[in-house]
Amino acid sequence: MRIVYAGSPAIAVPALESLAALALEGADTPGCGAEGGAGGFELAGVLTNPDSPRGRSGKPEPTEVAAAALALAGRFERARRQPPAILKPERLGGAARGEVGALRPDLLVSFAYGRIFGPKFLALFPLGGINVHPSLLPAYRGPAPIPQAILNGDRETGISVQRLALETDCGDILAQEAVPLAGRETAASLGAEMARRAALLLPGVVRDIAEGRARGRPQDPEKASFCGLLSRGDGRIDWNMSARRIEAQIRAYTPWPLSWTTDGDRRLYIRTADLPEGGAVLPGTRPPGTVLGVDKERGILVQTGDGVLALVMLQYEAKKALEWRAFLNGARNFIGRRLGENRIE
Repeated sequence: MRIVYAGSPAIAVPALESLAALALEGADTPGCGAEGGAGGFELAGVLTNPDSPRGRSGKPEPTEVAAAALALAGRFERARRQPPAILKPERLGGAARGEVGALRPDLLVSFAYGRIFGPKFLALFPLGGINVHPSLLPAYRGPAPIPQAILNGDRETGISVQRLALETDCGDILAQEAVPLAGRETAASLGAEMARRAALLLPGVVRDIAEGRARGRPQDPEKASFCGLLSRGDGRIDWNMSARRIEAQIRAYTPWPLSWTTDGDRRLYIRTADLPEGGAVLPGTRPPGTVLGVDKERGILVQTGDGVLALVMLQYEAKKALEWRAFLNGARNFIGRRLGENRIE
């Protein structure tokens, strides 16, 4: 079976590595040739987004998946196997289809690639395609299921492997695993856990497809929910919301787009926060956004629309993130200010 893997961000790297391991199985076993591992799997190509400017220099850099694929090339060469071709098309048009078709692929495996596969592209794969989605489908179809689960205060989410369909995230479920949530996860930490679990779940599904055992379970459209693409503006804190909701937002939007407010004409990122007394709602009469004082154990206390929130790690734009004590040393007269009064974009 010749596999093409499509992915771009860091969350998709462990799954790529698991497919590389599948392709390299038996590499040191006598009698295994250069055309694939002991199970007949080949990682023919890696499809990822083009290099894009990053950091202050603005220098174009490869996606995390492209960098990982390049790093894997040495393992394939040492095993006397052909490294996967790395493809970075601007669009999935005729030229891209020609490049992919030249790899003679059997199966497409996708995780967070970031583009929609049309019928002409999917027709290149005799065994079709599968997609890894970090939710318990049909819940949270769309591009941001991890932040959405945190925002909603869910007690569990999960990882799904589904058949690729022309309608986004609507394919039959081939494998699914629940992931319990403790209520302290960030999008970064939960994303890392999803990446780890996807890497464990995916090889079994690929083997089932190769051996004709894969059986899909249709999704129930009546149970479907959806999440949209995040933007930088989504991170703005509305201090009229409850302390519990704002604390969840801060975790959901870490590492991007980050949650922020304004302090005068300056943008202030709230990197971490806490709920005083383990989340107890404290009464208050000051307007939402007012900096009330400090709790020596928790942090800087701010009035919200329902309860008080303790700010733990703060960062002015273009400055370093600081723990609240160090932050107060450089932010004179911060106590008593009202955050979020000014509108800036």
